[in-house]
Amino acid sequence: MVELDKSISFDGRDIRLRAGLLAPQAGGSVLIQSGDTCVLVTATRSTAREGMDFLPLLVDYEERLYAAGRIPGGFLRREGRPPERVTLTSRLIDRPLRPLFPQWLRDDIQIVATTMSIDDRIPPDVLAVTGASFAVCLAQIPFAGPMAAVRVGLVGDDFIINPTYKEVEIGDLDLVVAASPAGVIMVEAGANQLPERDIIEAIDFGYEATQDLMKAQRELLAELGLELVQATPPEVDATLSNFVRDRATTEVKAILARYEKDKNVRDDALDAVKEGIAQDIGQLPEDDPIRVATATNSKVLGTIFKDVTKELMRRQIVEEGIRVDGRKLDEVRPVSCRVSVLPKRVHGSGLFNRGLTQVLSACTLGTPGDAQDMADDLHPEDSKRYLHHYNFPPYSVGETKPMRAPGRREVGHGALAERAILPVLPPKNEFPYVIRVVSEVLSSNGSTSMGSVCGSTLALMDAGVPISKPVSGAAMGLIKEGDEVRILTDIQGIEDFLGDMDFKVAGTDAGITALQMDMKIAGLSMDIVAQAIEQAKPARLHILEKMLTAIDKPEVELSPFAPRLLTIKIDPEFIGLVIGPGGKTIKGITEETGAKVDIEDDGTVTVSAIDREKAKRAVNIIQGMTRKLNEGDVYAGRVTRIIPIGAFVELLPGKEGMVHISQLADYRVGKVEDELAVGDEVIVKVREIDNKGRINLTRLGIHPNEAAAARATEA
Repeated sequence: MVELDKSISFDGRDIRLRAGLLAPQAGGSVLIQSGDTCVLVTATRSTAREGMDFLPLLVDYEERLYAAGRIPGGFLRREGRPPERVTLTSRLIDRPLRPLFPQWLRDDIQIVATTMSIDDRIPPDVLAVTGASFAVCLAQIPFAGPMAAVRVGLVGDDFIINPTYKEVEIGDLDLVVAASPAGVIMVEAGANQLPERDIIEAIDFGYEATQDLMKAQRELLAELGLELVQATPPEVDATLSNFVRDRATTEVKAILARYEKDKNVRDDALDAVKEGIAQDIGQLPEDDPIRVATATNSKVLGTIFKDVTKELMRRQIVEEGIRVDGRKLDEVRPVSCRVSVLPKRVHGSGLFNRGLTQVLSACTLGTPGDAQDMADDLHPEDSKRYLHHYNFPPYSVGETKPMRAPGRREVGHGALAERAILPVLPPKNEFPYVIRVVSEVLSSNGSTSMGSVCGSTLALMDAGVPISKPVSGAAMGLIKEGDEVRILTDIQGIEDFLGDMDFKVAGTDAGITALQMDMKIAGLSMDIVAQAIEQAKPARLHILEKMLTAIDKPEVELSPFAPRLLTIKIDPEFIGLVIGPGGKTIKGITEETGAKVDIEDDGTVTVSAIDREKAKRAVNIIQGMTRKLNEGDVYAGRVTRIIPIGAFVELLPGKEGMVHISQLADYRVGKVEDELAVGDEVIVKVREIDNKGRINLTRLGIHPNEAAAARATEA
């Protein structure tokens, strides 16, 4: 391929697309660069495998630590299991790409994005999304693109395209917008309780910027003499399709019109209709074309039946304005909430029910040492003090399957709920705990991620975490038939499965904290996006009102089983002293007191223990070790050991000095033991601190008032 190069500038921030330079055997490849951040994205297509009834699209985002001039840790010294943020970036690339492929396509398609260089300013994720679009176009895979993505930040009153890491950190918005020629196709955002109108303006701002990136891709394709591939869909067996439709339409329409609120009852009724059609086909002659067609492709009946159900459900919503469970388009399912469902050994718990969706969230309060180390990826953030994990066991949808490690969906939903809660958490200096929330989906019928947000808010307040405001969330859906558009509030499973959009909106009564929009069609106009965001607000507030009936503010007292944290500040020059050689000193403090000690580079020391008195004891030891002594200071200490030339006295926890035999009394002392014994309390004055840091003490020249003050301080 001929090497081509094109740059697009946004307020001085350039994005460069280079084709034909790397990976010549991939179907299509592009090196996309901004600043010193470079991502190689390839797209490759293989022949369809036998029996596939879905689009086998595989998207892999890869980070190489050489991109930041680093060598991986561990024994192998090479990259291992992908970090969580790598998984989230793979999802970010997949979500706007997938709806642009023809849904009848069955060829294996793999997108691989590899960050090959990164600076400390420019995130690679949105570059990888745009690069994936261009790689697919170059690979000549059927695709309703090109597609492009940008990040939008908000610093002060100004929106910024593709902000730096620092601008995202100090700003009030981190928004990713992806668009196709048909409109907005994906939105993902974290926001600091921004009003709906600001969010809509930000999405529109980002959408306009994507037009330049899509134009650049089209121009590069034209220079290469390539056009977007418009493949012809495979022919459908009309005889079989008509047979299924004739037998299914009346019964399916009747089932949907019952407005059944119980998902399982409705699913069983639909399955019975499909099974009846299968039995009718089984009674046809063996050489009948319909029976032959189903024997050749066992999944074709299910596909046609799904299409019939989808058409009838959507028609009912568009024509009658009534959903399959009888709700109005903007109606939320019944909501109920409870807290302290689990004993307080679980520091806080919340149970959230919305229709048949049920989520139990548990909150655990940990010490600073429990923070998640993020050093294994290319993001500049080195640790996380709020962790949100989401579990989706098979029983939640009445199924059985092997239990595996969390998949991309679980990681993605947990990250969304985490993003929604972060803006309301107390700052570290006010609440130094590391917080972990685990959301267990116990029953699923739509929008479990927003159920996790609600359940987690309940659990946090039940645990006594002083969040600034409670957060709730709702998922919006869409049915689009031609020019007819219907936006659905609080979608359930069938509306997500057979609808066109899943738009999750979370926030407080003051504004939005998180968004995530995914499409199953090629894109939406900004008017529809804005309408969906506005329609979500009353739903969120309705759900929030129900939550506040269960708990209206954070508990004042923490669970008796939660660790008690005491925080002090020491001079950083004493950090090594407290830790000791090989960690010996800090381990000794833990063994002596039963408290856990965490020390940060700035000298912040956090001591934790279930028993507050144990934590206080450890704090006293550390303060004693790190207190600077001055000549002339008077202390009430205890004799720890005796040697022929004097006695050692512990002035403060972990800090000793020696009283020479000549300083024990104002007369000649023959033996130290004549004056002192181990364990005696003794009033001493700091006589000298020599150049090696040794503390020399005396019992001479101490005024009675100084002695009294020292005893009072010790008490």
